Amino acid sequence: MSSRRDFIKISALGVGSTTVLASAARFGFGSPLEDILGLPKDEFPSFKRYPTYCEVCFWKCAGWTHVDMDGRIRKITGNIEDPQCNGRLCPRGTGGVGMYNDKDRLKKPLIRVSRNGEQTYREASWDEALDLVAGKMKTLAKKYGPESMALFNHGSSGHYFTHLLNAFGSGNIAAPSYAQCRGPREVGFETTFGDSVGSPEVTDIRDTRCLVLIGSHIGENMHNGQVQEMSDAIDKGAVIITVDPRLSTAASKSKFWLPIKPATDIALLLSWIHVLIYDNLYNKAYVEKYTEGFSQLKDHVKDMTPEWAYGITTIAPDVIRATAREMADAAPSVIVHPGRHVTWYGDDVQRSRAIAILNALLGSWGQRGGFFFREGFKLPDYPCPSYPTPSWSWKETLNGRYPLAKMAVTNAFVESSIPETGKEHIIRGWIVSGTNLTIAMPLKESLMRAVQSLELLVVVDTMPMEITGFADVVFPECTYLERYDDLRDSPHREPTIALRMPAAEPSYETKPAWWIARQLGLKLGLDAWFNYKDYKEVLDWQLRQVGSSLEEMEKVGVKRLKRTKGPLYIGEGEDYSFRTPSGKIQLWSKELADAGFDAIPSYTPHPEPPDGYYRLIYGRAPMHTFSRTANNPNLVALMPENSVWVNPKVAKLWGLIKDQKVWLKNQDGVISTFPIKVRITERIRWDSVYMVHGFGHHHKPLTNAYGRGVNDTEMITRVMTDPVMGGTGMRGNFITFIKEDPRKEAIS
Repeated sequence: MSSRRDFIKISALGVGSTTVLASAARFGFGSPLEDILGLPKDEFPSFKRYPTYCEVCFWKCAGWTHVDMDGRIRKITGNIEDPQCNGRLCPRGTGGVGMYNDKDRLKKPLIRVSRNGEQTYREASWDEALDLVAGKMKTLAKKYGPESMALFNHGSSGHYFTHLLNAFGSGNIAAPSYAQCRGPREVGFETTFGDSVGSPEVTDIRDTRCLVLIGSHIGENMHNGQVQEMSDAIDKGAVIITVDPRLSTAASKSKFWLPIKPATDIALLLSWIHVLIYDNLYNKAYVEKYTEGFSQLKDHVKDMTPEWAYGITTIAPDVIRATAREMADAAPSVIVHPGRHVTWYGDDVQRSRAIAILNALLGSWGQRGGFFFREGFKLPDYPCPSYPTPSWSWKETLNGRYPLAKMAVTNAFVESSIPETGKEHIIRGWIVSGTNLTIAMPLKESLMRAVQSLELLVVVDTMPMEITGFADVVFPECTYLERYDDLRDSPHREPTIALRMPAAEPSYETKPAWWIARQLGLKLGLDAWFNYKDYKEVLDWQLRQVGSSLEEMEKVGVKRLKRTKGPLYIGEGEDYSFRTPSGKIQLWSKELADAGFDAIPSYTPHPEPPDGYYRLIYGRAPMHTFSRTANNPNLVALMPENSVWVNPKVAKLWGLIKDQKVWLKNQDGVISTFPIKVRITERIRWDSVYMVHGFGHHHKPLTNAYGRGVNDTEMITRVMTDPVMGGTGMRGNFITFIKEDPRKEAIS
């Protein structure tokens, strides 16, 4: 494939001419601050604190950034008033200072140029870089229409560029978190209950009597509030049931660990449903009052007995029956957890549907210890004109596929960015904000074809992630500790608002995303949509409309508000209308049936590993978030690289030993760029291997992350797309081991 856009390694561009970050001293993770500073306790310095909420993961825990008298950021602590963290931060949250101190940060705007026949970057002023992008956007709009520009985003910065593109005339906004992560569960629960589980999820773990985890690694994915509540629930005697091919941290705390054969989860779920119905363990009063389609469901699962499931899942029938009874005994204070990253095998909406149906039979939706009804607080939008109406939208990029997709599908955007595919609506330019697409996205060949086809690629990030090497223009964003951002108003048991304000001025020549988007907007002639000079004006205006002020929020950080939209739970025997077409919980889904899909989930076998190969399973670690923290010096100190978990039987077969470095090869012949250490453990099934996601970076400017372990997405070349909403199932890939460096053979 010819390359019009070479990958450029962003090295030490501009470091020599840039003032060194004032607070570059590392904060020693986990050590008493007085020890780090070398001061006796009676000489402990005083700090000024600034409110913030964390950007290291989507949980967005509210906290305080502590700054010493010399203006150096020293630590981050939780805000006790925040119900999402209860004053306690996870390792990622406390390690957020490392993002600010990271010496590898992007420092200046960069523009792609050709020198002596080679592509490289040169430093540019903000004015020059913004003028270049605005000019190209105007050209694309004139030639193809403003809809030819698309945004890929993740995190707080996405809102500002969404506003920019909407004002520009494009609604083509996508986040990998939908098609590559949580989308199937939202559709599965919406087609059952008429509502999604949201983020943070509406799981009432603190009061549950039984928590069932299916591939949900609470304690490793480090969803802060859920980890705290699970710990409290265990202390109160809650039963934990974990279904996972691997003995995860959660599984080690469980009464039951079901080491299921991968790709057979739907069979287990259907057998649980069978037991609840045919052993009369389901919540009869709840099912009769609030659901419809029970008779169809009963007929559907008639033959899906534990004995049937045993031959598929390898879970013994007595264990299936015992765990079903544990759920029934705890009902309605029981949660079959919907999970977070649920794009596995291409039938993920139906698996999520089965989880939702199981919760409905147990009567847990809208019940204490099950699922509560969240309530958020709608902040007024800052005044601006209505957005222009695009002539086409992201729905046209689906070309009639994925009829139940509620948000834009990133893989469809990638396809629509390749003119040779012959799509009617072609995307010509991307803004990528806060997401490393080359790590986050599967189907790498299509992604690279799209990147090479683009007429404009702009990347906004704090770090020189892999995607920045393909940009035409790189905008360096300051970290979340150096900027104001939108108020956090994520729904929870009670409405709250939380403020993020800067604890330091932006380092080097970095800028906040709101500033970058506004400057682009002004250069595009969109002044009416950016009628403020500083984002503090927006925040203060919003807060004053609801009886507060920026001044007040800068003091308190978090403000709790009273519920106004009803109780947390459905009252006993209370009439309740769900947001489904009939107002009832849909055990049999007319919406799915009308779209041509199964109205009730069915089990379909999935491909098995070839001889000598093992199913690749990936997950999370409590000290890292995706790939975004792999270079964070504070968090790298806790976990510098990933390892591949191998069952002892497999290790013996291959002659592998502890910490031996191996290369991985997948079923399509793709070999990992770097080797990975072997971890031999009984905690993984013999037919599978496991690794933590987010490592194996190949971009040398990430000096703490380069070459550390294997990038699991490099091994994911087989993707099973969910026909219901476009989710990319990525757990149908298999790997084998290469014990000698494959590069030696290639060189010789």
